[in-house]
Amino acid sequence: MASVSDLRVLKNAVLPSPDFLMRETAPSAEEAQLVVNSRAEIQKSLFVPGSRFLLIVGPCSIHDTEACRSYAEKLAILAEEVKDKILVVMRVYFEKPRTTVGWKGLIMDPHLDGSDNILKGLEKARAFLKETLSLGLPTATELLDPITPQYIADLISWSAIGARTSESQTHRQMASGLSMPLGFKNTTSGDVTAAINAVKAASQPQTFLGVSSEGVASAVSTAGNPDCHLILRGGDDGPNFDADSIKATRDILLKHKLAPGIMVDASHANCGKDCTKMAAVFEEIIRQRAEGATSVIGAMLESHLVAGNQKFPQPLDQLTYGQSITDQCIDWETTERIVREAAAKL
Repeated sequence: MASVSDLRVLKNAVLPSPDFLMRETAPSAEEAQLVVNSRAEIQKSLFVPGSRFLLIVGPCSIHDTEACRSYAEKLAILAEEVKDKILVVMRVYFEKPRTTVGWKGLIMDPHLDGSDNILKGLEKARAFLKETLSLGLPTATELLDPITPQYIADLISWSAIGARTSESQTHRQMASGLSMPLGFKNTTSGDVTAAINAVKAASQPQTFLGVSSEGVASAVSTAGNPDCHLILRGGDDGPNFDADSIKATRDILLKHKLAPGIMVDASHANCGKDCTKMAAVFEEIIRQRAEGATSVIGAMLESHLVAGNQKFPQPLDQLTYGQSITDQCIDWETTERIVREAAAKL
């Protein structure tokens, strides 16, 4: 009989079960409690008027855990300083969507050499999340592959579904079963309707194909996630962080009988992918909130030790320490300044 299956599969490497990996790198009691407490605080920021402003800030992606550990240590000090006004959550992004091809993130390619050692990537991701939590910092990530949450979600306080996947039924179903608050971004075109539909779908019970904690294919049934919200990140027609766009989005949310909380991403299309414009975008977001736009509940910033980004691939020993290999970031000095100024204005 002619072969009809796996004609283009080169390798199918079995991974340990999520349960096994989680036992190997289990959070301490203090780290687990931080996840629980920070999820509750994030939920308040999203839905309770007058709560602290939520700030998701950190590198576009984690590629050098040593540099990102140094960044996290600095951010932990800043977060403590502004905690009365701003709830700081660190971006710890391990998966990167690619328009065509390219480096897909630390989980998929932890050695940055195309070897795609996913087991090592998962181990490194969990280790770095634990290190971040040990500093007292809640963690945030974008969930791209629907199996990834089974391996790392216990260490995550807030998640995002990106612009390319907000329309995906698979990701909406996945979100319905996640244990943390989650934001859906408007699409790359700038359309907010898809993200609003995603919020509504993720809030409902769903049943879908998944993987159990034992690593077995399973039918997953969820209760729905009531803690989903909208993120504005701009689109093909330009930015959408201005007051008129915020008001229009708020009106649409209310029309759909959804909470009018809006997070605004100061990067991506809202700054034209130009990190030199990101601070001004963030300052405008803060201005609106400080002047009474209560629907603006938070912001996102891409920030690293060194401003800009660098070409990749290139020899690893030639990479600039603390600089992004994916999207442009603002540097630490700018981050520190604008976050302190935001706390003062709020």
